[in-house]
Amino acid sequence: MALTADRNTTMKDGELIPVPVAANVKIYAGALVAANATGYATPGATTTTLTYLGRAEEMIDNTGGADGAKSVLVRRKRAFKFKNSGTDAVTQAELGKVCYIVDDETVAKTNGTSTRSAAGTVVGVESDGVWVE
Repeated sequence: MALTADRNTTMKDGELIPVPVAANVKIYAGALVAANATGYATPGATTTTLTYLGRAEEMIDNTGGADGAKSVLVRRKRAFKFKNSGTDAVTQAELGKVCYIVDDETVAKTNGTSTRSAAGTVVGVESDGVWVE
């Protein structure tokens, strides 16, 4: 039903969010973090079932733990510099385009013949990495 009066809509900062971690996963601070197919945080990897979230703000070791046994703080809504793939490098021509997850610190130009999930938008390419938003 549509509002007919003011509403006190609660707010939450979406820049730094706690995300429940997948079972048997270790995420290092500074890692590229993604949500797996069931919505739990996992380090970036070459697979097509991940959704890019951002950068881990802390190291979390959920080795031996169940899904959601621990949470990791993930920073979002910023550009982060990740390593550039040595075999499928992002170039200046990809500025403004999507790049793809290789692992928890590396992005690539292509989806690797449909084997990689999207990371985010390329906002800069430098000799030591790719800025991903």
